[in-house]
Amino acid sequence: MDRYLSGPQLARLMAIDPDTRPYYRALAEAVRSLILDGRLPVRMRVPAERHLAEALGVSRTTVTAAYDRLRERGYLESRQGAGSWTTLPEPGALGTDNPWIASSDDGLLPLHCAAPLATSMLPAAIAFATERYPRYALSMGYDPVGIAPLRQAIAGRYTRRGLATRPEQILVTTGAQQAIHLVTSMLLSAGDPMLLESPTYPHTIDIARLRGGRIVPVGIPDDGWHLDLLTCAMRQSAARLAYVIPDFQNPTGHLMDDATRAGLVGAARQRDTTLIVDETWSELAIDEVPGTAPLAAFDIDGRVISIGSASKLWWGGLRIGWIRTTAAMVRRLAMLRAAVDIASPLFEQLVVTRLFEDIEETRAERRRTLGASRDTLVAALAEHMPDWSFTVPRGGGSLWVRLPSPSAVPLADAAACHGVRLAPGTWFGVEGALEGRLRLPFTQPPQILTEAVGRIAEARIRGAYGIRPAEPLTPAL
Repeated sequence: MDRYLSGPQLARLMAIDPDTRPYYRALAEAVRSLILDGRLPVRMRVPAERHLAEALGVSRTTVTAAYDRLRERGYLESRQGAGSWTTLPEPGALGTDNPWIASSDDGLLPLHCAAPLATSMLPAAIAFATERYPRYALSMGYDPVGIAPLRQAIAGRYTRRGLATRPEQILVTTGAQQAIHLVTSMLLSAGDPMLLESPTYPHTIDIARLRGGRIVPVGIPDDGWHLDLLTCAMRQSAARLAYVIPDFQNPTGHLMDDATRAGLVGAARQRDTTLIVDETWSELAIDEVPGTAPLAAFDIDGRVISIGSASKLWWGGLRIGWIRTTAAMVRRLAMLRAAVDIASPLFEQLVVTRLFEDIEETRAERRRTLGASRDTLVAALAEHMPDWSFTVPRGGGSLWVRLPSPSAVPLADAAACHGVRLAPGTWFGVEGALEGRLRLPFTQPPQILTEAVGRIAEARIRGAYGIRPAEPLTPAL
């Protein structure tokens, strides 16, 4: 390999704020961006760690950490005695670029994930579960459909919301994501059309692709769902399944009114489409909103399958979700899930059982905390990014932002160099759609959001990648 850069040459291409923390990550992102930008050709040898450290005025350990990160992500290859050179990761390779497997202790503010901190009700529920846990030691320790007290609590909550439900209609799962996976695995075969909102929950896109389904995206306009668009897509695609989030839709925050809910279920009945209804955010209204019935309340033939979760209302670490459907479908799904994990963890089920007793207190707490965080985020954006547009949602956990620039991806890269992980709109669309959008959750405390917006604003000012304007690149030969 006869092309290489000296330490001063590479340092001259980068303009990294020396106060950026962690610095090694900013350095790695700057080099990665130079590669993607074509400023650093592939197969070009980079300076030895010691030489680049001297040129940048940082420790060799910092450069070593940056090079390690680049190697992990597929942007650098090394061989003993031959040095390191630039490369590109394999298409579709799973590395640390994947936001869902990124470390939670990497120092970045986690604005890519709309997960609230644990409710204050959690310690008492844990104490309750600890006290009762030994009583279950006399049994075999698992129940494929979920423990009876929790199924009764979930069924009771549906009934109080206006949808009469029996415990045998409930299957407890290991999170809402497993629930979506189980239902999709049972009802979707390779090549079957599956209707998805656009934007939508990213992991449902992953599940549909994993099953080999043909994804049929239906756009959600800025003013919410248009029933004619949904029904037209259902008719033209002959979709076997449709996945919708009617309650503070993730990521738009829209709330579907009862007329649209009734019309959607009626259209699904006409087209023989099964509706998977994600109610993960249903309990998280912040402002006063019109009362809405669960989508399944408009169902008369068992084609609406409702999915709920403990993750947003109480805490994501509990990993408890549920499916509400017919008793016959519960038995079928329980048999299918036996090949995966047999049953959900007993201790967490006991915790959630206790949490249901204080659900109204938790909802009130979330209204206060999420409301304060939402208002803080809106105010900070108005101050620092007045050219960003969005509709303030009346519940849920995120803002769906339209950027003045055509793509949110460069901004996400820049923000990472300034200590904030963002979720560009492409995560929530199909085939690269929604590139000019950004989801900004308000599930973190106000002080975190204020700090994050300040860093994002700094990232915009300093440029997308922490690299200097283009200049002739003359590698040493």
